[in-house]
Amino acid sequence: MIISNEEYSLLPVGDLGIIALPGCEKFVSMIDNYLLDWHHNRRVSLSVQEDSTIDTFKVDVVCPRFGTGEAKAHIKETVRGKDLYLICDPFNYGVTYTMYDMKVPMSPDDHFQDLKRVISAVGGKARRLTVIMPMLYEGRQHKRTARESLDCAHALQELVNMGVTNIITFDAHDARVQNAIPLNGFETISPAYQMIKALVSSVDNVNINKDKMLIVSPDEGGMSRCMYYSSVLGLDLGMFYKRRDYSVVVNGRNPIISHDFLGKDVEGKDVIVVDDMISSGESMLDVAAQLKARKANRIFVFSTFGLFCNGLDKFDEAYAKGTIDKVFTTNLIYSTPELLKRDWYVSVDMSKYVALIIDTLAYDKSLSNVLSPSQRIKDLLESLK
Repeated sequence: MIISNEEYSLLPVGDLGIIALPGCEKFVSMIDNYLLDWHHNRRVSLSVQEDSTIDTFKVDVVCPRFGTGEAKAHIKETVRGKDLYLICDPFNYGVTYTMYDMKVPMSPDDHFQDLKRVISAVGGKARRLTVIMPMLYEGRQHKRTARESLDCAHALQELVNMGVTNIITFDAHDARVQNAIPLNGFETISPAYQMIKALVSSVDNVNINKDKMLIVSPDEGGMSRCMYYSSVLGLDLGMFYKRRDYSVVVNGRNPIISHDFLGKDVEGKDVIVVDDMISSGESMLDVAAQLKARKANRIFVFSTFGLFCNGLDKFDEAYAKGTIDKVFTTNLIYSTPELLKRDWYVSVDMSKYVALIIDTLAYDKSLSNVLSPSQRIKDLLESLK
């Protein structure tokens, strides 16, 4: 069959395949629905019969475990020549396996090993391998300050040595870790547009105006992230400086002595506190309490990843006291059913955005417009007026 140049542009570079690592099945199904819809709409003018039989882009993969905890990956269909996208959430502790007759939650190390097992099972037969790992494995161990391991850099090198072409992550703790793989693709993406959209959709009377709202970074490390929000929203920016006791190490880190605020008066203003992750949440709640002591109005927390390692009780207490109003985190990583039920919590859906990234790469098109949400944010703010 002879097709025109216009029709040829509607064809992907290779057959698309999406692999959901353990714990990512629901999220990948949401992505798959978007891709199928776009796929069929794009080909409505083509009379390619085999396209009509495509009902999923998901590749059937399982990672069974033996009673000792050892595992393997089994791909149940051909992947030869496919453009594969492997989606992995290393922080999904909701996935368990049986080891010596005990239920064991999967650790980040377990998830990363499963990812490598799947790549090994592909056996080099795929056309291209792209790993989408929303929260980067060992991303907080990205630099050496003493005689320490460089886990994140080593993990990235392992993946590219196994044949991975591109690695896509969100809000990397330090994007400079990509220097470990300078000859391969590495993208760290911000969910800024989705966060702002969720805020205006779920909170009444939001006034995004520099006289009514302020952006605050909880520490100096997150300033670049907050500078973007400040610039695109036209809001002033403040920052807390973490004073730490470097003579003591508690749970692998130096404890925070105090938070010192640098910025304009927050009295009567809504405040958006932006960070990449909520781990224990103690630092974030301390920042919110200090902002409330300075007579801030409502406190909204934007955090790409909500880990809540120490549970939800402190956040429940802070919400009951009026210290925080809403906490926004994405569904890029596992969220417990208990978290999703909280009145103070808003889950920001990222499935359509990830699907758009995959769809763009599948046709070898530029990601520049997809990765830069500035115009979409401006259009959203204009619509609010």
